[in-house]
Amino acid sequence: MPISYPENPASIGDHIRKRRMELKLLQKEVASICGVTEDCITNWEKNRSIPQIQFFPHIIKFLGYMPFEVDLTTLSGKLKAHRHIRGLSQKQLGKILGVDGATVCSWELEENQPHKAILEKLNIML
Repeated sequence: MPISYPENPASIGDHIRKRRMELKLLQKEVASICGVTEDCITNWEKNRSIPQIQFFPHIIKFLGYMPFEVDLTTLSGKLKAHRHIRGLSQKQLGKILGVDGATVCSWELEENQPHKAILEKLNIML
């Protein structure tokens, strides 16, 4: 592998670059897979920017795994994973659940817990 191959990826861009190099793909090919421009892939790989949430479903599918750790034993981790897999912002998930995006944020930060009715919706969803 080239010297720029990230043995131990630390960022989302590193994960993308590592997988792209393993598959011997060009940045424009990964851009097509992810539904973005080649410049986006370049900027992500050089850690100049990070992907917006709506691109995560394609990125996760391309990588074959979640490029960051989430604790799926907690509600917070399940919410984060669910949002990233589906490309939803906290505001968008809040709208689906009938709450404010800031409320979803507080659940993810484990500052608050959802009420029973919302927990039931989440148990079905997650």
